[in-house]
Amino acid sequence: MRPKSAHASRFLASVALVGVLALPVAGCKTTGDSDVTGSIGATSGGDLRRDVDRWGARYRDNSNDPDIAINYAQALRATDQRAQAVAVLEQVALRHPQNKALLGAYGRALADAGRFEQALDVLSRAHTPDQPDWRILSAQGAVLDQLGRHQDAQRQYASALKMQPNDPSVLSNLGLSYALSKDLTRAEATLRRAVAQPGADAKSRQNLALVLGLQGRFAEAEAIARADLPPDQAAENVAALRQMVAEHRDRTDARGSRPVRAPVRNGRDG
Repeated sequence: MRPKSAHASRFLASVALVGVLALPVAGCKTTGDSDVTGSIGATSGGDLRRDVDRWGARYRDNSNDPDIAINYAQALRATDQRAQAVAVLEQVALRHPQNKALLGAYGRALADAGRFEQALDVLSRAHTPDQPDWRILSAQGAVLDQLGRHQDAQRQYASALKMQPNDPSVLSNLGLSYALSKDLTRAEATLRRAVAQPGADAKSRQNLALVLGLQGRFAEAEAIARADLPPDQAAENVAALRQMVAEHRDRTDARGSRPVRAPVRNGRDG
């Protein structure tokens, strides 16, 4: 079995609904900020490092400015320095506990670092019931999905869509949530709706390709992946997905074929 390339591995690891197959869960990127709650836009490695240096210098000069902290943390997250991003925002949030934008960024960074329960607490303080923020609602939904609370997540996405109808990033997250709930038919319909919206990004199309692949429709999945990737990368991604689906089926078949054993009792029978 040949190892998957880094690109194919990122494709598979970047989408939370690989949990449909009980496979390792990472984050799903959508438009916005973080892995599980939105992605940082595609930028070259050199540009990302320059962003870290630029915002890091500004942060060292003024570590009390929320806007600088938010931008520095975003640059850190884009270079996978997630724990450092959390540390930066945590310190500034302590000094600005009422700054909603700062709390939103802090909550996303916590989710990105896998600290989901804490992320939910912080995100709940990033907006108020009388002034809800649809972006925060979507972020909360993504965190709830990571915690396996898919129905609660779907309610958050529904609330976000009432405020921002047909937003492609929210629809993409909702489609993934349906997939995590093992409702691939609804997942596909929702993701098709997402990719049909103006402003839909490559991640929404990638998510749709993944859901199609999970249904065994690999040719369709590859055709969609080719819209954003070179043909060889699209083929490699789908081949990696095909392998994962096959491995999952093999494991399921193996479990189903195991003989039923009598329960083991402690001590004597009777």
